[in-house]
Amino acid sequence: QVQLVESGGGLVQAGGSLRLSCAASARTFSSYAMGWFRQAPGKDREFVAAISWSDGSTYYADSVEGRFTISRDNAKNTVYLQMNSLNPEDTAVYYCAARYRGRRYYKPSEYDYWGQGTRVTVSS
Repeated sequence: QVQLVESGGGLVQAGGSLRLSCAASARTFSSYAMGWFRQAPGKDREFVAAISWSDGSTYYADSVEGRFTISRDNAKNTVYLQMNSLNPEDTAVYYCAARYRGRRYYKPSEYDYWGQGTRVTVSS
């Protein structure tokens, strides 16, 4: 069983930045594909970004490409999401997700473990 704990959410003005962190309890963290998803009120959970376990390849939703950066530190069992140029449409609860040796990244069903979420609110 893997536990994921997100942190770093909060209230920020449009144009600002936040960095989310997700700490994982997995002993073999380096073997987990990691993803970030978000869910706004009344909407489905949507893919934001992912990073592979094998070669560190990264994947982004079109809506965040060029503004958000996902990274991982295997020594710290942590994945990050640097969010720049935030706008009100980025307001959501952000979730971290993991799958052991996962090779698909874009759907919630492709992950086995989820954090409790961290709320991001962007004011205009």
